[in-house]
Amino acid sequence: MSIPAFPLSWPTGWRRTQSYNRTTARFRKAGKQGGDGRWQPQRDITISEAIERVRDELRRMGIHDDDLVVSTNLELRLDGWPRSNQREPTDPGVAVYWSDRHGAPPRCMAIDRYDRVADNLAAVAATLDAMRAIERHGGAEILERAFNGFAALPNHAESWRDVLDPADPRGSYLRLRAQYHPDRPTGDRGEFERVQRAWQAYEAEQAQ
Repeated sequence: MSIPAFPLSWPTGWRRTQSYNRTTARFRKAGKQGGDGRWQPQRDITISEAIERVRDELRRMGIHDDDLVVSTNLELRLDGWPRSNQREPTDPGVAVYWSDRHGAPPRCMAIDRYDRVADNLAAVAATLDAMRAIERHGGAEILERAFNGFAALPNHAESWRDVLDPADPRGSYLRLRAQYHPDRPTGDRGEFERVQRAWQAYEAEQAQ
C-alpha cells in the first residue's frame, strides 16, 4: 500500500474529533511481579505495546505485517513502526490500514477520540477484538458485512489550497510554519512538514 505511516494519513470520509472533545482513556498495562519479587502496579500502555496489540489482532485475522500500515504523527523507527519516547503530537489520531491479499480493497480503521496516540491505537485493537467476537459466535457473514464498511476510500492528493489561505499564501505559510515549528510549545512535526509541502507545491505552481 502507498499510504504513508508518517505523517498521519486520515482516511477520506472519516469524521474528526475536535481537540476539545478528546478524552483521557484508561487503556492500561496489567501489573506483574518483577524480577526482584516486588509487585509492579498498572501503568499507561506504551506506543510499542499498543502497536503490538493491533498487530496481534490483525494476525488473528490472517493479516501479515507487510499488508499493514499504522499511520500516525509520530516519527518512525528504522523498522517503520511509530517510535516511542517522543513528545505527544498535537493531533494524536491514528489510522490503521490493511489488506488481506485476496483481492478485497484495503480496509481502514481510524480513531482520534483520546488524547494519546497509544490509547487510540489500543482502542483500534479493542475494536478489532470486539468485531472478531462476532465471528467467534457464528456470525462470519455479519462480520464480513461489518468490515465492508471499513473499505479505505481513495485519499486524493492534498492541494496547497487545503492548507494555506489562497488569498494570502505567504502570510498563512509563515503563520502556520511558526505555529507548528517543532521547537515551539504548539509544535507538531507532522503538521509542520504538511505546511512545508504545501508551500513547496505553491512555489512550484507559481514557477510554471
